[in-house]
Amino acid sequence: MTRKRSPAASGIVLMLALVIGGWLIQRGMGRSDAVVVEARLLDEMVDYIADLYVEDVDRQQLYEYAIEGILEELGDPNTSVLDTSAYEDFRIQTEGDYGGLGIEITDRDEYITVVAPLPGTPASRAGIRTGDRIIEVAGEGARGWSVQEAVRMLRGSPGSSVDVLMERPGVEAPIPFTIKRERIRLRSVPFGLLLEDSVGYVPLRVFSETATREVRAVADSLLDEGATSLILDLRGNPGGVLDQGLGVADLFLPDGTDVVDTRGDDRGINGMLRASSEDHYEGVPLVVLVDRGSASASEIVAGSLQDHDRALLVGTSTFGKGSVQTLLYLPGGNMLKLTTARWFTPLGRSIERTGDGPDGEDPPSGHLALDIMGRAALPADTAGRPVVTSQGGRPLFGGGGIVPDVLARVDTLSADEQAAVRLLFEEAAGYSLARFDYAVRYLQERPASGGAPDFELTGAEAEELLALLQADTDLEPGSGILPDAQRFVEIDLELEIALQGWGEIGEFRRRTPYDAPLQAALGVLRGADSPEDLF
Repeated sequence: MTRKRSPAASGIVLMLALVIGGWLIQRGMGRSDAVVVEARLLDEMVDYIADLYVEDVDRQQLYEYAIEGILEELGDPNTSVLDTSAYEDFRIQTEGDYGGLGIEITDRDEYITVVAPLPGTPASRAGIRTGDRIIEVAGEGARGWSVQEAVRMLRGSPGSSVDVLMERPGVEAPIPFTIKRERIRLRSVPFGLLLEDSVGYVPLRVFSETATREVRAVADSLLDEGATSLILDLRGNPGGVLDQGLGVADLFLPDGTDVVDTRGDDRGINGMLRASSEDHYEGVPLVVLVDRGSASASEIVAGSLQDHDRALLVGTSTFGKGSVQTLLYLPGGNMLKLTTARWFTPLGRSIERTGDGPDGEDPPSGHLALDIMGRAALPADTAGRPVVTSQGGRPLFGGGGIVPDVLARVDTLSADEQAAVRLLFEEAAGYSLARFDYAVRYLQERPASGGAPDFELTGAEAEELLALLQADTDLEPGSGILPDAQRFVEIDLELEIALQGWGEIGEFRRRTPYDAPLQAALGVLRGADSPEDLF
C-alpha cells in the first residue's frame, strides 16, 4: 500500500515501529572539518594514554570508554551502538521468529520493563505482566541494561530455560520465574467474533507484516456475518512494523488524512505521513480498546483515529513510546541506533511518555491498588496535561501516551484481598504452574464439550488449588492467602481452564463478563448507528 509523504520524509528507506523506540531508517552521514579535528584529538589522547600511562591500558578499551561516555551523556535509552552480534539479535527480534520468552520490552527508569507479554507465549503462561521490571536474569543484575543486552540474555535455544527475577507494580517483594524458551511466531489477529448487538470484535495483537491484511479480512468477514459496528482491540499490543500501523489507520481514514507527524531538528527527519486510500468502513461505528500495554504503532493508530473523531477510545492510558531511531553504519560492521525524531499525533500531541510520577518517573511499585484481575490499577494521568481540540471539537489530552475518551477499569480488590494477592504473586511462578496443572487435571476429569466454556467453579476448587500451591512452595499454612485471595483465584482459574479447554476464543468468552472496558464499548455501540453517535 503506497503512503503519501511530505517531501521532507521522502528519503525514508526502512520504517519499523518497535516497542524499543520504533522507527528505524538507514542513511549515510557526512563529517565536517571541525569533527575531523576533534576526532584527531581523541586519537592522540588515546595514543598518549595507551603508550605512557603509569599502568597498562588497552587501546580498544579506551575507545569503548569514550563511546560509553558519549551515550551516557546523551541520556537516551534508545540510542546505542550495536556490535555485529547485537545487531543480529535486533534484526531477529524485529522479524518476529526466534527462540525466546515472547515479551516486548523497553528501557525505562534504569530498568528493562515489560511492555506486554505476547498471548500464548511462555512469558504469558508463566504469569509475566505488563509493567513488570526485570531485576535479574540468570543471577546477573539487570539494572542499567540496554534492551539489546536483555534480549541477548533472554533469548536462546527453544527448550532451554532461563531464570528471571521481576519487580511487579503493587508487590513489594521481587518475583522469581523459571521459564522455558520456545520458538516465537507472531500472529496479528488470532480470531474474530460477532458479539451481541451485531458488534464485530477484532483483536489486533501485534503489527506484523500481515497486520493490515489480517484486520481487513476479519473485519470484512464480520460485516458479511451481520456486524453493524466494530471493536478494534489494541490492548497489550506492543507495536511492530510502522507501515502496518499506517495501513491499519488507513483502513478507517479518508485519502490524504494525516496519520502521524515526525519531528526532529532541521537536519533530521521531519514530515507528516498520510492515509492513501478511502475509508474502507465509512459509516461503521468504531471503538478502539487500549491499555498500558498498547505501545508504539498501537498509539499511532489510536491517536490518529481519536484526533479525527473516527473512533471512540475506551480503556486506560497507553504506554507512551514514540521516538524515531536512525540506523547508521559504523566501521567493523557495527551500527549506531540514534534517536533522530519524535512521533506526534496529527493534532500535535506527543506520544512519548517520560513517566507518571511527580518527577517524570513511574509510581512506586508497592503502593498501587490491584484490580480484580490482579493488575495494577494505575491512576488517571490527566492532571496538568495540555489539552487540544479534536477535529470535531472534543477536548483531548496530550503530554505523552494516549488518554482514552472513556476510562474503564475492572473492580478494584479490597485492601485485604490486595494483601493476599500480593502474597500470591510472591510465588508467581509456582502459582502459574499449579494453576496450569490444576486446569489440565480438571479438564481430564470433566472433558470439555460443546463450543462454549460453560463449566461452574466453586470456592472448593480455589481452596484446593491454593492448598496444592502451599504444598509446592514456601508458603506457610495460614499465611493469609485464604480466604482473601479466593475471589481473584476463582476468576483466574476460570480463565485458565477455559484457555486449556476451549483455546483463546473460549478464554475470551469466559473473560467477557469481567472485562469492564469491553462491556463499556458494547454499551456505547449499542446506541450508535453512525460514528457521530459515539460522541
